[in-house]
Amino acid sequence: MSSWEDPKVRDEICDAAEKWGFFQIVNHGVPIEVLDNAKHATYRFFGLPTEEKRKYTKENSSSNNVRYGTSFSPGAEKALEWKDYLSLFYVSEDEALETWPPACRDEALQYMKKSEVVIKQIIQILMKRLKVNEIDETKKSLLMGSKRINLNYYPICPNPELTIAIGRHSDVSTLTVLLQDDIGGLYVRAEDGESWIHVPPVAGSLVINVGDALQIMSNGRYRSVEHRVAANGSKIRVSVPIFVNPKPSDFIGPLSEVLANGEKAIYKKVLYSDYVKHFFRKAHDRKMTVDYPKI
Repeated sequence: MSSWEDPKVRDEICDAAEKWGFFQIVNHGVPIEVLDNAKHATYRFFGLPTEEKRKYTKENSSSNNVRYGTSFSPGAEKALEWKDYLSLFYVSEDEALETWPPACRDEALQYMKKSEVVIKQIIQILMKRLKVNEIDETKKSLLMGSKRINLNYYPICPNPELTIAIGRHSDVSTLTVLLQDDIGGLYVRAEDGESWIHVPPVAGSLVINVGDALQIMSNGRYRSVEHRVAANGSKIRVSVPIFVNPKPSDFIGPLSEVLANGEKAIYKKVLYSDYVKHFFRKAHDRKMTVDYPKI
């Protein structure tokens, strides 16, 4: 990404988003120290006493934007996923300073801030191929109007072959920016729709994946892709994804620039908050949510 304006680099990014929906970036400008601090902060939060963490559960949290829990949608799942998480929805720095857990607040905020430049670069590159030459305030809201950061913690699993850390799903974001540790365990559905490909940890890298919102806005040109995380029988694993989303109040649908040449819309417009509610109403179910707004 140090040569992000190079046409070759731009083409590689767009081609990866079209074919795979996943790619890794290096030389992205986010300091290694910031990435390491985010991982250390994840361990620090999940190392807190149970009673301290319990302050942030759905029942106890002082803010709807701060949520500590386990699995994905426990009420809808037949079997829980082998994962605990802290989910932090960003409204403003003041709100974050007031409500996010002190054990990880500063590091999570710093990681979000330092990633902003590379997020804008990638979105600009992807939009250029869609003939969106200027990202005005309306487009900016639609593409990256809200952000959520998750701290994911995967304990050692005594029977990893009998469970999954995160089930098969695609993200509802525009883009997801994932910080992996060096343990590995993320698998992406291959183009053939059958096999799974491991995403190997690369020191200092970030994993980028296309979310459902961008697939819908690109009218299917960019692909959100199923992925899952395997449980580990010998090591604790952590990951820190940033979900870059439309604002909840935005309507998502194929961009007018994409349809300008007469291309037929595959998706109808849908309120983004309704789309997200539909996603969280059920267990991870492969890549089914994106069918919800299909025409």
